Amino acid sequence: MPATLTVEDLAVDYGGRRAVEGVSLTVGRGEIVTLLGANGSGKSTTLRTISGLVKPARGRVLYEGRDITRAPADQIVAAGVGHVPEGRDVFVEFTVLENLLVGGHTVSRRDLAARLEGAFELFPVLYARRRQLAGTLSGGEQQMLAIARALIARPRLLLLDEPSLGLAPMLAREIFRTIQRINATGVAVLLVEQNARRALRLAGRGYVLETGRVVVAGTSRELGADPSVRSAYLGFGRTPAPAEGG
Repeated sequence: MPATLTVEDLAVDYGGRRAVEGVSLTVGRGEIVTLLGANGSGKSTTLRTISGLVKPARGRVLYEGRDITRAPADQIVAAGVGHVPEGRDVFVEFTVLENLLVGGHTVSRRDLAARLEGAFELFPVLYARRRQLAGTLSGGEQQMLAIARALIARPRLLLLDEPSLGLAPMLAREIFRTIQRINATGVAVLLVEQNARRALRLAGRGYVLETGRVVVAGTSRELGADPSVRSAYLGFGRTPAPAEGG
């Protein structure tokens, strides 16, 4: 049985430079895998390449054994890959419901009502805010909306880019619990997350990127015990980034 995702020798040029060089990774069925690394290490570019938003200079991306390296982004979504980008990217002048309908553009009208109901069950606050403009939501609510919008297409692989960025600790914990609930339904997850401790608790395996290359890979336990990972990403005494309100 093929892995849900296989990335082979990926090289990507982005912003006039080689942003990713020789990255290979896998995500098994129903697995949570995390990508760790400093800003500019190539994590987001890797996700954007998998979802078809950026085309690679070299390498292959296989989804459930099918080569999607050159497929258009909308076809990749329709095939079952969801992408929640860094910064949420909700349509701020659309209502919550309209944002969710955009996520369902590949879904038949017959199925859409049931999928909307599933999104509102996962995030009840979105039902209460369904006629509210997305731009008036809090940071945490916008993150919920971005995840719910991706789930409308019923992905079997979910790419999550910094889901807790800028959120207060309580809201970040809620987002991580939601990711666990999503994964428990069988959805594989590739997670980019600034909170390395939390990411390693959530994921079974991980890869560390530096300057576009995988420098360490292993189980979460192995990465958590690796001196270089502990020093670079699990150290104490850092000043946390300012958190948004609820």
